[in-house]
Amino acid sequence: MHDLLTQDLDRALGFAIPSRSARGRMVRLGRVLDTVLAAHAYPPAIETLLAEALTLAALIGSTLKDATGQLTMQAQNKGGIVELLVCDYQGGELRGYVQYDADRLATLPAEPTLSELFGQGYLAITFDLAVTKERYQGIVPLDGETLSAAAENYFVQSEQIPSLVRVAIRKRADGRTVTGGLFLQHLPEGEDGRERLHTRLDHPEWEHVAALGGTMGADELAEPALPLETLVWRLFNEEPEVRVLASTPLAQGCRCTPEHIAGVLAKFPVGEQREMADADGVITVDCKFCARDFPVRVGAEQV
Repeated sequence: MHDLLTQDLDRALGFAIPSRSARGRMVRLGRVLDTVLAAHAYPPAIETLLAEALTLAALIGSTLKDATGQLTMQAQNKGGIVELLVCDYQGGELRGYVQYDADRLATLPAEPTLSELFGQGYLAITFDLAVTKERYQGIVPLDGETLSAAAENYFVQSEQIPSLVRVAIRKRADGRTVTGGLFLQHLPEGEDGRERLHTRLDHPEWEHVAALGGTMGADELAEPALPLETLVWRLFNEEPEVRVLASTPLAQGCRCTPEHIAGVLAKFPVGEQREMADADGVITVDCKFCARDFPVRVGAEQV
């Protein structure tokens, strides 16, 4: 086993290929997954699903130029085995959880397909930009083999941007999970005087970049000993210029502090607070993301 200090984990790396009008992100998660998954006793199939979703949230969320903006991914289906999957990204912090029917899940194979988990489900991707107060949302059906395929379809269908999304999931000998992700896009428009590239999904520049991206193996993406910069070099070393952009550290982050929850409850009239409280005058709020309970006494001052 490689020493933890030599492993490239829990960060996102951006890069650009100017000559091909392309940009990309690579992500690898390890300790973040340990922290998120340890808060729940998820069975293996649900752990794998959430690990993929968190990796996608990191890939897409780390492209936000608004450092205080938020990316939320929600997959849902009425009556499905997986009733709700939610992940979000904000400022390098990730969180997520899954609500599912354990009895029905037990009837499925050990590695169920996406359609077996969701049926006719959908994936909603929402961008909340704190600086401009703008909100964008796109919804695509979960009709592919993976969440990654649905996310790729979101950008192609909703934003008309040629995109490639790949996620690799590896279970280590010690039982821990490591994931790696690759996100490539053709820039929305070309240089001055050139055609708008997002109107042509088969542009030869994009086909070249996508073909190279498709050669990245799952074992490379999810190998902690390989720095992300090395993977970028392996894919695009023959290009005249590859710009490696700033790296973003990633961490588990849940915004369910006692102060935040007390502040939210304080917005309700005291009468409604009393209706929510138990016989001792305490309202217990449970956070689905980190599986913790937060007791708040009615009438407590907002911090």
